[in-house]
Amino acid sequence: MSYKTDIEIAQDTKLYSITEIAAKTGIADRYIEQYGKYKAKIDYNLLNDLSNQPDGKLILVTAITPTPAGEGKTTTTVGLADGLRKIGKKSVVALREPSLGPVFGVKGGAAGGGYAQVVPMEDINLHFTGDFHAIGAANNLLAAMLDNHIYQGNELKIDARRVTWKRAVDMNDRQLRYITDGLGGRVNGVPREDGFDITVASEVMAVLCLSSDINDLKARISRIIVGYTRDEKPVTAGELKAAGAMVALLKDALKPNLVQTLEHTPAFIHGGPFANIAHGCNSIMATRMALKLGDYAITEAGFGADLGAEKFLNIKCRMAGLTPSAVVIVASVRALKHHGGVAKADLGMENLAALEKGLPNLLQHVDNITSVFGLPAVVAINRFPTDTEPELKLIEEKCRLLDVNVALSEVWDKGGEGGKTLAEEVVRLCEQTNRFAQIYPLEFSIEEKLNVIATKIYRAEGVEMTADAKKQAKRLAELGFSNLPICMAKTQYSFSDNQNLLGAPKNFKVTVRNLKVSAGAGFIVALTGDIMTMPGLPKVPSAEKIDVDSTGKISGLF
Repeated sequence: MSYKTDIEIAQDTKLYSITEIAAKTGIADRYIEQYGKYKAKIDYNLLNDLSNQPDGKLILVTAITPTPAGEGKTTTTVGLADGLRKIGKKSVVALREPSLGPVFGVKGGAAGGGYAQVVPMEDINLHFTGDFHAIGAANNLLAAMLDNHIYQGNELKIDARRVTWKRAVDMNDRQLRYITDGLGGRVNGVPREDGFDITVASEVMAVLCLSSDINDLKARISRIIVGYTRDEKPVTAGELKAAGAMVALLKDALKPNLVQTLEHTPAFIHGGPFANIAHGCNSIMATRMALKLGDYAITEAGFGADLGAEKFLNIKCRMAGLTPSAVVIVASVRALKHHGGVAKADLGMENLAALEKGLPNLLQHVDNITSVFGLPAVVAINRFPTDTEPELKLIEEKCRLLDVNVALSEVWDKGGEGGKTLAEEVVRLCEQTNRFAQIYPLEFSIEEKLNVIATKIYRAEGVEMTADAKKQAKRLAELGFSNLPICMAKTQYSFSDNQNLLGAPKNFKVTVRNLKVSAGAGFIVALTGDIMTMPGLPKVPSAEKIDVDSTGKISGLF
């Protein structure tokens, strides 16, 4: 049987105008700034006018540890929202924007799949409304003002060897990880070692996504630390007088973007920090709009629950005062068999032994959500045609031992109709008692918080901090930053910091090699293993398959 590709399905769908979607959602015309027929920015002043309106239920969609076999988290998120509409519930989606890095790298598009997508798919995956360009421009303006300050006399006495602020580009480009700039003589700047982060790893991205309004955005931008003086005092964007101009570049990017699903469910897509090197959630403003405009707001966090969900619950929910009503944990039989040691080429064959061997990965994520965070959860099995009834039954039996139900998700093939069973279970869970709590108090030391995450979420024996990390932790405490939450930068492919340890590994420690403060975002980044803030392209990048014909129609995007 031949299937349409995701982009073919998206291009064959008749979209409603964005004004129809906004009206259906209850957004008045005065808040809508159209970007063509099918996408719009929504004025953040809408939140002020809705402040007295009660919030809907917040549903977090997360997943098991990612594998090459695929889990389908965004697809399930979109299909669940459509499924809720199918059973008569008013749902609104809140998702991240895709980065051009993965779009042209390994992953391809990131707007869902099959008949559970957000559209216009090509726009969302490419330039969209220009948010990432604005974030990159603001990041690089700060870099330019920093180096210009040093060149023009360095009144703040910045130590050029201790500049921590990097330039940014929204592309996987390993060539830019480490560079030397300012060459070519005195008039061309002060020579120093430098580098680039991918835009989604920029602190400006995290700041935008965690800001509650434009005044909060300006205050957070001002607190960004760009480097240190010769006597080790931090230097901020505010001291460089860069905050006002940066916010001028970001004022439109701060407004959430409204689009639709294939079934015309309203969807906010805004912000896109990576979950393995940043906090991995869409903007607080988009989530709040979804909560005010829907009875059920469906959002997702990046990668597995040990990364995206942990940061969503410990960082975003803490800062925004959010409490999820239920959590969906997405898995697939194929992915679990991969965790059980099956090669990708053999995942289509029934293998109960490998499935049972891989199940501890799912069960650990489930236990983390229900026991550690105290939230009701359902496991959504993203069904593939090769899944067998004995395999599905085994997952159901193991999950029920943890008092968690399993619902089949067939949204890729059937859209919202295939998400009705999952939607009904989510509605039921939202009425259950909620014992949600963050897993550490902010008063804990940096090392104590690191150990809580490592032991409670990863099930490690603890953390090992390098000499540099210990020195950095001591200095950050002296500067008054020890009461910030932790943002772990870790491989997405394992509970550990070693991507080759699949399943639910035991008897390991997590090595923290570097700590840096994101004072504007309001968290401390802990870099573990060999994680990098600038990915590279694979041997055969997805960009090689993308093309556009004489009519302007794009192909190969996903």
